[in-house]
Amino acid sequence: MKHKKSKAKMSMTSKILIWMVAGLMIGSFINNFAADTPWVQDYLVFGLFHVVGAIFISMLKMLVVPLVTFSLICGVCGIGDISKLGRVGGKAFALFMLTTALAITLAIALATFFAPGQGFELATAATSTFTAPVAPPLSQVFINLIPSNPVAAYAEGNMLQIIFFTILFAVCILMIGEKGQPIIDMAERLNDVMMQVVNVVMHVAPIGVFALMAKTFSLQGIDIIVPMLGYFAVLVLALCLHMTGTLMILLKILGKVNPLTFLRKMRTAQIFAFSTSSSNATIPVTLTTAEKRLGIDNPTASFIVPFGATINMDGTAIMQGVATVFIANVYGIDLGLTGYLTVIMMAVLASIGTAGVPGVGLIMLAMVFNQVGLPVEGIALIIGVDRLLDMIRTAVNVTGDAAITTIVARSENSIDMDIFNDPEAGSIEDMHLPHAEKV
Repeated sequence: MKHKKSKAKMSMTSKILIWMVAGLMIGSFINNFAADTPWVQDYLVFGLFHVVGAIFISMLKMLVVPLVTFSLICGVCGIGDISKLGRVGGKAFALFMLTTALAITLAIALATFFAPGQGFELATAATSTFTAPVAPPLSQVFINLIPSNPVAAYAEGNMLQIIFFTILFAVCILMIGEKGQPIIDMAERLNDVMMQVVNVVMHVAPIGVFALMAKTFSLQGIDIIVPMLGYFAVLVLALCLHMTGTLMILLKILGKVNPLTFLRKMRTAQIFAFSTSSSNATIPVTLTTAEKRLGIDNPTASFIVPFGATINMDGTAIMQGVATVFIANVYGIDLGLTGYLTVIMMAVLASIGTAGVPGVGLIMLAMVFNQVGLPVEGIALIIGVDRLLDMIRTAVNVTGDAAITTIVARSENSIDMDIFNDPEAGSIEDMHLPHAEKV
């Protein structure tokens, strides 16, 4: 069963890469040899490519509100009864938010320093219809966090207000006890439906990627690849520094454990996360790693790991930070300090509602772009390479889940340090193969 699923997933990855390259080549060919041919521009570039690409972007944006709502309710209610929102839940939640904030701050700092996309200006045809709105002051952003009318917030797609209301709503579901269980069950079923909708949309992603890439390269030519390579390199650097630097420093200072031992014992879960690109699919392996390899007791691990798979999206936050700076540079838009602070806050809040499935990071990126006034069409520049980066991001997310679980377990004295320090505890075969057969 595992072989069959892995084959299907590799097939989807291959399709996206093949269609991306095809769009790049056809677009570049049009740019070089048919840039002045009216019927090619009218019927292909601004016709077929534009329509298919716009439809795909609209499908991504269509998923945002219901996906955030149901996954957030499931994430908050997954903590359990209201008493579990106390000490352990509070520690885990605070640390998840802290690491996400540190992740996107690191990403924005690196992206600002290396400035991928700087000096590259899109053609006039691509930017003439876009006018950057005036960024609201930070004080107004906090005021706008509270919806005066939740229905209006949902209708208008105001994600800050939707996230705030949904968290409050989910906490209150827990507070009413058993009477709230039918709502939780319904939210879980609806969340499953939305996961399936995401899968359906991602199956048409290769065609959407082709259309977006073909139109972009038809207008810009092959030179657009230069800032894309810069974006890729900065993002990978930020992901690696966060996983081996930020998280390990927190693990050493707060958890008082050896980071190198932790990383060695996390390799199987990281490889599994990389291959599946799904934090949720990796939960069984992460749980087994936490218990058998790291020595964390079952109640703590089974509580924090699934919670982290839902709300801990450090890798996605890093992508949002680097992508925001990259697209702002490409379009020649100065976001300013207020804009970057807004991106940091948006990424922290959005990470709570980001489901651990492939492709959702792009949906959340569209939300961040809308919030700071960047054109959603800019996603076309990065979506082609995002599938590869998604694998690395998921490995970073899973590493963060286990690191925070270890820190909280250490503070609660619910970790067996003899197991943690034993390099042979919980063999890879015992941990990996049974889960591989069940997947």
